[in-house]
Amino acid sequence: MKITFLGTGTSTGVPQTGCTCEVCTSTDPKDSRLRSSLLVETGEANLLIDCGPDFRLQMLHRYMRLDGVLVTHEHYDHVGGIDDLRPFCALGDIQIYAEENVCTAIRTRLPYCFSENRYPGVPTIELHPISLDPFYVKGMEIIPIRLMHGQLPIVGYRIGPMAYLTDMLSMPESEYAKLTGLKTLIIDALRIEPHMSHMHLAAAIEAIRRIAPQHAYLIHMSHQIGLHALVQQSLSDDITLSWDGLQIEV
Repeated sequence: MKITFLGTGTSTGVPQTGCTCEVCTSTDPKDSRLRSSLLVETGEANLLIDCGPDFRLQMLHRYMRLDGVLVTHEHYDHVGGIDDLRPFCALGDIQIYAEENVCTAIRTRLPYCFSENRYPGVPTIELHPISLDPFYVKGMEIIPIRLMHGQLPIVGYRIGPMAYLTDMLSMPESEYAKLTGLKTLIIDALRIEPHMSHMHLAAAIEAIRRIAPQHAYLIHMSHQIGLHALVQQSLSDDITLSWDGLQIEV
């Protein structure tokens, strides 16, 4: 399984518009972050997790069949690029998997994609409502994980030995059993200080220690996480502060 971190930033991206802090003005490319999204290539299926407003830039030179788009929740930084899926429709209809309320939000925001008489060039999208039960894409088992994004219920996903938990503040006790035996955990770590709807760095590390993957990667960072090079020095060898374009094999 090959995993590409298409984006590792929070909803504003990094640098944040108008900010002159040391992270936003850094010349280290690892301090520049597009909105969080993940590409998973298993050999049997190509899966995209979330499709934010930076999707076109993230996939500009990665033209491939997309067998499934797994959406974690309806916030704009996770669904704002769905219209840019249009070129990929030439390789097959786009299958989007999301909870029912998220499917409703997508229909509401992109009504022209679902009207009876669609005009030429509109993305050809099929929405598949999911529950917390496992489902399959091209024979690949996908296990939804209930997460709490502040007070908003959202989902993360386990795909084989990898789990992707973005925008997470907490997780119901019952869901931890779905995360046993992970090789790779990808988890939210917004900033150093606590936040009302995201894990901060210390909370992410605590969750990593409980889940006990072989290796963990931090995502969805804001400029308030600090400089990449300095933060990475503070982490243990089994935790990596991810960056845009990072590729790993699982």
